[in-house]
Amino acid sequence: MDRLNEEGVPRHQLGWVLTQPRFVHAARRIDACLLCRHPKVNEAGLCDGCYSSLESPELDLAERWLAGAMP
Repeated sequence: MDRLNEEGVPRHQLGWVLTQPRFVHAARRIDACLLCRHPKVNEAGLCDGCYSSLESPELDLAERWLAGAMP
């Protein structure tokens, strides 16, 4: 599935989006998941459900946000 919600980021673009602080900060500010737009996002801008479905390399990028290594 390419897109979980028409307002969210297409799945194939998530790796790039996670390298762009402005998109992650915006998702956190409005508390809406980057992929599905559900509330209660983590430091990477993803809800628990979408975060649990990540695989490498997106998972590696999200973990960098969670560890505080990204801005």
